[in-house]
Amino acid sequence: MILKDFGMTKEQLVETAEKYMNETFKRYDFVCDSSKDEYLYGDDGTEYLDFLGGIAVNSVGGCNQAVIDAIKEQSEQMIHASNYFYTVPQTMLAKLICETIGMDKIQFQNSGAEANEAMIKMARKYGNDTSGGKRYKIVTAYNSFHGRTLATLSATGQPGSAIHKGFEPLVDGFKYAEYNNLKSFEEACTDDVIAVMIEPVEAEGGVYPATQEFITGLRELCDKKGMLLLFDEVQTGWARTGAVMAYMNYNVKPDAVTMAKAMGGGMPIAAMCATNEAMQHLSAGSHGTTFGGNPVCCAASYAAVNEIVGKDLSRNAKEVGNYFMSELSKLPHVKEVRGMGLLVGVEFDSDIAMDVKHDAFDNKLLMSVIKPNTIRMVPPLIVTKEDCDKAVSIIKKSLAI
Repeated sequence: MILKDFGMTKEQLVETAEKYMNETFKRYDFVCDSSKDEYLYGDDGTEYLDFLGGIAVNSVGGCNQAVIDAIKEQSEQMIHASNYFYTVPQTMLAKLICETIGMDKIQFQNSGAEANEAMIKMARKYGNDTSGGKRYKIVTAYNSFHGRTLATLSATGQPGSAIHKGFEPLVDGFKYAEYNNLKSFEEACTDDVIAVMIEPVEAEGGVYPATQEFITGLRELCDKKGMLLLFDEVQTGWARTGAVMAYMNYNVKPDAVTMAKAMGGGMPIAAMCATNEAMQHLSAGSHGTTFGGNPVCCAASYAAVNEIVGKDLSRNAKEVGNYFMSELSKLPHVKEVRGMGLLVGVEFDSDIAMDVKHDAFDNKLLMSVIKPNTIRMVPPLIVTKEDCDKAVSIIKKSLAI
């Protein structure tokens, strides 16, 4: 569907959206008409360099041909069946993912929040089954973000924030500790705790990567206390950080990991992977999904994952990301550049992030603001150093306002 098909102007479309849609996003003044590779195109054909990347979704680029072909072929054969049946796309994707990342089992879902919800349920079930209900709590990090469902927003370590406000009482069973502070986690992991759940990079919280000492220490702590180590890689998974999964950067394997965003090539799909020991507790009847593992989404994901692995986009993310961060650090008003691979945050010396975002948009660069003084960029993993130079040039111009 495109705007001209409905005989509407851009202004009429915006008016219609505002009339009928409940807005929980602060939208750009932009009607997105199409996408290709690292660019989005407005209804008037204007080209925008997309360093928002569909919020880390368009990893293999907009309208990747392999993904398009997979969607077309599968949609002409079968759009939906049921998880009561075996399907080829789901089974082959399960095999591809588990063998690629070294996990035993996979549970498909539709979104990152649902994948985290499944992981939380699995951890609780594991704790109840192994301790007679004495261990059920999960420790997460302050400044984390795990989703918008009641359980995942409760797991999100941002007490007093808009994410929590108005949704109280929160779901019981979560405790928070200071990110990158092993002692804080050790103190929080009392006898009623069954798992630790963290992001390898706190993406929404300001783009803060975990330290090697912290990740290694958490693995040792969980092993010592018989707890599960859970990684939320909804945003960091599938080459974003310069490794297929971010935990591979640390040479530490979790007991379970979630993924979404990048794995679908733009289609809605997510998953929770785990070891046999952990996943066996999420048995028949304890969890389910109607659309999770949908044949079309699985076919798209199978193509996207093969693109990511086959084209070694992890290497590109690492090389181009390091270059990009180095160039950004040279700009005026930049206090700190943080990130890993092509998950990049830029903290300014004052609260100018929104002004920079809007001015960059006027100059045809898309990005997001995560704090008043911090922008975040998660472009498609196919971007080049030349694309990054263009982005740096636009940001530099924006900083001159």
